[in-house]
Amino acid sequence: MRRVDLLVTGAAEILTCASGARDLIGSTIGGVAVDHGFIVAVGDVSGYTAEHVVDAGAGVVMPGFVDAHTHVVFGGSRAQEYVARCAGLEPPPGAPVGIAGTMTSTRGVSQSALERQAAQRLVEMLAHGTTTVESKSGYGLDDLVERSILDTNRALPQRVPVDIVSTYLGAHACPPDTDQGEYVDLVVDMCARVGAKGLAQFCDVYCDDGYFDLVQTERILHAGLDAGLAPKIHLDAYSHTGAAALAAEVGATSVDHLNFTTNAELTRLAASGITGVYLPCLEYAVNHPNPLDPRRVLDAGMNLALATDICPGCWSTSMQLAIQMACRSGGLSISQALRAATIGSAAAVGRADRVGSIEVGKQADLIVLDIPSHEDMAYRLGRNSVTTVIRRGKLVRSADPTEDR
Repeated sequence: MRRVDLLVTGAAEILTCASGARDLIGSTIGGVAVDHGFIVAVGDVSGYTAEHVVDAGAGVVMPGFVDAHTHVVFGGSRAQEYVARCAGLEPPPGAPVGIAGTMTSTRGVSQSALERQAAQRLVEMLAHGTTTVESKSGYGLDDLVERSILDTNRALPQRVPVDIVSTYLGAHACPPDTDQGEYVDLVVDMCARVGAKGLAQFCDVYCDDGYFDLVQTERILHAGLDAGLAPKIHLDAYSHTGAAALAAEVGATSVDHLNFTTNAELTRLAASGITGVYLPCLEYAVNHPNPLDPRRVLDAGMNLALATDICPGCWSTSMQLAIQMACRSGGLSISQALRAATIGSAAAVGRADRVGSIEVGKQADLIVLDIPSHEDMAYRLGRNSVTTVIRRGKLVRSADPTEDR
């Protein structure tokens, strides 16, 4: 018998979400053996013993969720704006509104307060099964606060056991009363500093009407590439920009939103190996006039990722909710949605070789859900079904079975 650090047994179903799974989710039975933070066996674990054994209680075991698009670091709240918009009203005078409103709130918060508030959101995300989070800057919109947000990204894993993939999104919007050309110059200059200090892995640009145009987006992304930052694009969220061709040209890792991207452009993106990121919670929160049909992304041959897009305008910390919305509103099968939330999203953040599936040699990020079948993930609306979270082979959350979740 080989002794390992941890065994997960007693599952009714294990979803490996392995890359080549014909059913998309790699449904199997048995257990998972973990040693030194990595998976060493999946399925038959009868030849292993362990100091720590996690009984899945006839539930579902699957990879920890990868949230591929978030703005988890920000100051303040836009609850007043949100509830007013829901009722078809204008926000009350003085209420923070839009990116500019959150910029003002974020600039008024210390870095320690930013860390504390973001950590609270990450604790919720972890409790709902998310173990890897892409975290963008973009609510500072100046040199000092953008760097503060990126520094916060670096510090957060010391406070909450979640892996953070950091993205520089200085080009989220142009600050009010600022010349856009001068601001683009600042973002380009910051790319070099961000890359030199290792503060981010990606550079993202919001390319859309009223944000940044194609020429500006190209300039910023090339500056990011020169600094060692892989490209991402907020693409075609509210208008058709033609930036899909640019994404293919620069080798973007992912393109997010895609609401006005054409089928022909999706096909070209697929040929370039670019992942499309679907944001159903955001579309719900803003009552999007042209919601994405994510099946178009899959039909074009693209890899599909799923994300909460937690931000002040879409305060959702649950990938389970994103999965439920992707199925009910987006028309995905539960298997398509689960794959997008795991190995699909891992590809969107450049981590598919490490996380997103239960395979021998990969990082042991696992969750246990107290549901009899993976189909219940879509069916049991608004419920947190995660009872156990394992990150890098360590038990980081184990819920009391009597806890009201």
